Amino acid sequence: MNEGELRALLARHGLRLTRELGQNFLVDEALASELARRAGASEGDFVIEVGTGLGVLTRALAARVARVRTVEIDAGLVRALEQEGLLPANVELVHGDALEIDWRAWIAEAQGASVRVIANLPYSVATPLLRRLLDLRDGLADWSVMIQREVARRLVARTGESDYGSLSVLHALAADVDTIATLPPGRFFPRPKVESSFVRVWPRARSPLGPGELERVERVVRAAFSQRRKRLTNGLDRLAERRWPGLERGARRERLEALLGEVGLDPGLRPERIEPEAWLALARRLDAGDDPAPASGGLPASASEEGGDE
Repeated sequence: MNEGELRALLARHGLRLTRELGQNFLVDEALASELARRAGASEGDFVIEVGTGLGVLTRALAARVARVRTVEIDAGLVRALEQEGLLPANVELVHGDALEIDWRAWIAEAQGASVRVIANLPYSVATPLLRRLLDLRDGLADWSVMIQREVARRLVARTGESDYGSLSVLHALAADVDTIATLPPGRFFPRPKVESSFVRVWPRARSPLGPGELERVERVVRAAFSQRRKRLTNGLDRLAERRWPGLERGARRERLEALLGEVGLDPGLRPERIEPEAWLALARRLDAGDDPAPASGGLPASASEEGGDE
């Protein structure tokens, strides 16, 4: 489907695309076929697609796998897809919000088949859906998604890099990520303002995470990175307040610094300098029932030259 055909189809159905839904469609069928191949789509798979658009990637997936279920939030696009007969027989089209569907029930329907998520994600749902997929990793073979390049950089960022943040930490602990391709705006309609990257994510085979620990780590890193240019103790102050209610700030800070010392962390560090495994150790220690012994005089803030209490 070229751009002219796409425009004509939208006009026939009186459809206008919106930025609010992050609608930027693939128009190159050869590219869609190549992406389906590189995502590992194979005959026995059950593939879930988010953001059907006008079905260019959907048809490429349907040509390779036994079953595709595709979810589209735009009622006008759903109507156009159905009336134009654009989808093959092995595709089930669902009108709905990918952030609201019962993912575990859908995965359970696979009955032993490999479940893959393969999608050109609408920009509006990319980050929350990536986080949701981490929670679903035990039921998925992998997921391959087109996202903004800046989001892709956050997935693979290493400690100390400018893009390193909570999404980087969570993916490092739970998954392996490979950037398959980066595409310019001209490969989509309408053209986005930024480049896009197609990434493939696998559940990490030997993840250090135990049950429920991803959520615990997330609480800690989100608190810390809310003040990413500050000392670690600044970002964690609210968590410390909940951990030790009733303590005055000075006593609470002293106790937090002692706890950080127990897991080998300098209170003067900035969040971007802390390895994923250290975040996990900290989350575990914060969840432990016992309190650390207060530090006498505190620990030396060897990283104070990186910003101190600025």
